Amino acid sequence: MLPGRLSWVPLLLALGVGSGGGSEGGGGSSRRRRLLAAKVNKHKPWIETSYHGVITENNDTVILDPPLVALDKDAPVPFAGEICAFKIHGQELPFEAVVLNKTSGEGRLRAKSPIDCELQKEYTFIIQAYDCGAGPRETAWKKSHKAVVHIQVKDVNEFAPAFKEPAYKAVVTEGKIYDSILQVEAVDEDCSPQYSQICNYEIVTTDVPFAIDRNGNIRNTEKLSYDKQHQYEILVTAYDCGQKPAAQDTLVQVDVKPVCKPGWQDWTKRIEYQPGSGSMPLFPGIHLETCDGAVSSIQLTTELQTNYIGKGCDRETYSEKSLQKLCGASSGIIDLLPSPSAASNWTAGLLVDSSEMIFKFDGRQGAKVPDGIVPKNLTDQFTITMWMKHGPSPGVRAEKETILCNSDKTEMNRHHYALYVHNCRLVFLLRKDFDQADTFRPAEFHWKLDQICDKEWHYYVINVEFPVVTLYMDGATYEPYLVTNDWPIHPSHIAMQLTVGACWQGGEVTKPRFAQFFHGSLASLTIRPGKMESQKVISCLQACKEGLDINSLESLGQGIKYHFNPSQSVLVMEGDDIGNINRALQKVSYINSRQFPTAGVRRLKVSSKVQCFGEDVCISIPDVDAYVMVLQAMEPQITLRGTDRLWRPAAQFESARGVALFPDIKIVSTFAKAEAPGDLTPTAPKSAALEEMLHNLDFCDILVLGGDLDPRQECLELNHSELHQRHLDATNSTAGYSIYGVGSMSRYEQVLRHIRYRNWRPASLESRRFRIKCSELNGRYTSNEFNLEVSLLHEVRVSDNEHVNHLIVQPPFLQSVQHPEARTSVQRSSVVPSIATVIIIISVCMLVFVVAMGVYRVRITHQHFAQETEAAKEAEMDWDDSALTITVNPMEKHEAPGHREEETEEEEEAEDDISSSGSDSDASDEEEVEGGVGRGRHGQSGARQAQLEWDDSTLPY
Repeated sequence: MLPGRLSWVPLLLALGVGSGGGSEGGGGSSRRRRLLAAKVNKHKPWIETSYHGVITENNDTVILDPPLVALDKDAPVPFAGEICAFKIHGQELPFEAVVLNKTSGEGRLRAKSPIDCELQKEYTFIIQAYDCGAGPRETAWKKSHKAVVHIQVKDVNEFAPAFKEPAYKAVVTEGKIYDSILQVEAVDEDCSPQYSQICNYEIVTTDVPFAIDRNGNIRNTEKLSYDKQHQYEILVTAYDCGQKPAAQDTLVQVDVKPVCKPGWQDWTKRIEYQPGSGSMPLFPGIHLETCDGAVSSIQLTTELQTNYIGKGCDRETYSEKSLQKLCGASSGIIDLLPSPSAASNWTAGLLVDSSEMIFKFDGRQGAKVPDGIVPKNLTDQFTITMWMKHGPSPGVRAEKETILCNSDKTEMNRHHYALYVHNCRLVFLLRKDFDQADTFRPAEFHWKLDQICDKEWHYYVINVEFPVVTLYMDGATYEPYLVTNDWPIHPSHIAMQLTVGACWQGGEVTKPRFAQFFHGSLASLTIRPGKMESQKVISCLQACKEGLDINSLESLGQGIKYHFNPSQSVLVMEGDDIGNINRALQKVSYINSRQFPTAGVRRLKVSSKVQCFGEDVCISIPDVDAYVMVLQAMEPQITLRGTDRLWRPAAQFESARGVALFPDIKIVSTFAKAEAPGDLTPTAPKSAALEEMLHNLDFCDILVLGGDLDPRQECLELNHSELHQRHLDATNSTAGYSIYGVGSMSRYEQVLRHIRYRNWRPASLESRRFRIKCSELNGRYTSNEFNLEVSLLHEVRVSDNEHVNHLIVQPPFLQSVQHPEARTSVQRSSVVPSIATVIIIISVCMLVFVVAMGVYRVRITHQHFAQETEAAKEAEMDWDDSALTITVNPMEKHEAPGHREEETEEEEEAEDDISSSGSDSDASDEEEVEGGVGRGRHGQSGARQAQLEWDDSTLPY
């Protein structure tokens, strides 16, 4: 306790009494008291020289050893022998000493405020004892000697262990046992060794192959496998020596690294390609791990394997004729393996291999090409093209496998020209006639190529410019390694037979038959007499629409060499810097330029060859095996729309221009695009919005339904200039019209609108039905079947003497109308006529009126029609003025939207008096006649439908 805070009350009282005793004799009294005190308080208090104490933190009691007791020899003298205070010497000490018993001198040391061991673990200070002096007013206290007090603060386990890091991470290599993978460390803020030290660590996560010791070292208890588990996450807790656990566990993450194996890292096995996305990088994050190998150079070969897609890769699947035209090939190509049809049926019996354009030959069949398809004399210049997939020939001694053969049909067995495979050699035979040359001339040309028997698709072109024959395979030029000569063939009158897949043996056998069968697949086998193909066209015909690409060649870096094969399916890169090689491979991409690519898998392989600095054994880099998944493109829905029924008068069918069948045909292609999820309400069903798209077509067929055309009286016509200026072709037959060639939908629309139908005998025509169907990619996507029915607009001729009888019995659709003049005359009559008289009068009036109106309308109609036909330079309709001619269609109820009637004022006035049924019929007939010649074909997009014909023999007038 500080001196200022000790209880000095008795001393102060004694002093107060001495000082307040009056003024008289004051000085003498002071001296007497001092002398008295000196005689009474002779001794100083006594305490121990040192004390040791213990205090528990957050407590105020200090336990001292020995106890705090002061003694005074002046005892039992009052005041002088009593202990009044203990004084602590020191600054800002949190302790005070109090006297418990003055007489016994017993005292106690206590804390004035809570003691925190974490702030200070021990205290040392000086303490002295004071007696009470000679009396209550005496200030001359005596103090003891100074004693040293040493106090230790006893700790309480109030803090839990805490880890120094919230999480720990380590990387280990698979297949090894570690003594220590990493060490975790926790601390405790308590001050004592018992509570501040960490005595134990424990792994909380169960079933993990790890253990931890009391120092926090984590080790694995078994060998780790990267394939089994790439990463482990475990929780660890800590205990102090008071067994208090950590407030929060720590996370330990252990990554298992595979044993360092040289190879490519960070690449994806499956690569998805969305059609229309252009050039897409294949390995954007790939890099090479060399495991510190001393690599001096590396060569990479990236191969896109597409031999199982179509004919070796994704190419346009148009017909061979269309492809030839797209590539700018000269005209006159003859397809020897066309898709089976009525016009080309010699391939109907052949096996089809996954596509109508690929034919498979199993060594047991061949096809005869009909006479007249290929000219007999091919001249000295011609070209043969084909796609072929062929494997090694069966048997020890392989026989000839004929691809194309022109031999004698009967009697003899001479081969005039042939193309065949023999012992993985491609041989072309060409025997000239004796009348063309009588010298020993080249006859057989041999090529020995590995590709002939590798069971892969290859494109072959044989250009003949006799006596020079050149082979192009996949765009590369090959000269024959062997040329054998032979004598010309003597002329004869024996017919020749051209065959595919085998050779026809017509002589030297009991029964003509096929021989030398081909084993393999063929497609697009063509021959073009009289012309040779250019290198540019050949490259275009075999070009792939998919392949490998490099994004930004400029950024490849120095020291990188690269090379593509012609089809861009193989890319070779070479360099001596690993970083540049990594960046170069990251730029390798896949591209497919088709609008509708073939969906499916394209295998991808990257092989590496490494050279090291002076090392006998260099590292080996495993191949990268991945694949590109080309997703399905949006499938178009091709729709044909237009007028599906036409009525035209006979004069139009007979005219030189005929009748335009499809004046308003429209071709639209759409695809279903799914709506975004946010656009739909929760209760609304999921729907797809149709979005229009543009693409090409490759053919449209106009078929005649209900029997072929009779060429003696009818035909379909199309001006060839309409085709040529749009780069299309067409074939015409009695079965219909076929337009083909790769062109836009708008081009096909324009050509179809110019298709015309003519009939020289329209009187026998009841109706003609036609059907259009269009295609894209040789039938991969087809349109709807658009049907059109064309009918004759009949003319009704009646004579004057038949009018009365017909009008007496009126048909139900003709309502009776009394003429106003007749009704007035009846009213003015003063005599009431009989019923028969009234009927006769009314009938005569109506007869006169109908005849007058009929003649008038016929003449008006005739004048209109004559003017329009003269302006259009079409044949004039022949009208007979001697008889009444009225064109009617009584069942028509409505007209197309936007239809405008153009009639004279006289006709409008006449219609006020004629029934609505008759008026509608006449007006519709007149519009039909005028529309067929004038504005009806161009100005009206929606024509009338459901119009009916009727027999003029039952028409009453």
